[in-house]
Amino acid sequence: MWSDWKNEVKQQEVTIPERLLWDMDLENFDLQKNKKIVVQRVIEYGLPEDYNTIFSMYGGVQGVREIIKQIHHFRYPQDIAFVCIAFNLKKEELECYKRQHLRNKHLNS
Repeated sequence: MWSDWKNEVKQQEVTIPERLLWDMDLENFDLQKNKKIVVQRVIEYGLPEDYNTIFSMYGGVQGVREIIKQIHHFRYPQDIAFVCIAFNLKKEELECYKRQHLRNKHLNS
């Protein structure tokens, strides 16, 4: 699915669009320190070219895949389904799934 991202990124500017970080102070926003937020926003609201940008910034598809595993929450269940399919992940590998599963187990006990 992402095999040609390197060719695509050469033809576009490598910046995160402000529309994805509308609620952040971009003058003081550290893209490396806040990479989970950036990746989450691209998954939830991004365009295809935004994926190429995060691949370029965060170590390619494999680097983004590892960041996705660490994200604590996705707004919509279909985002979890998407990342599992697009990045060849199992939901059990996702921190957001583990947290939800533990929360449900705790609340139902």
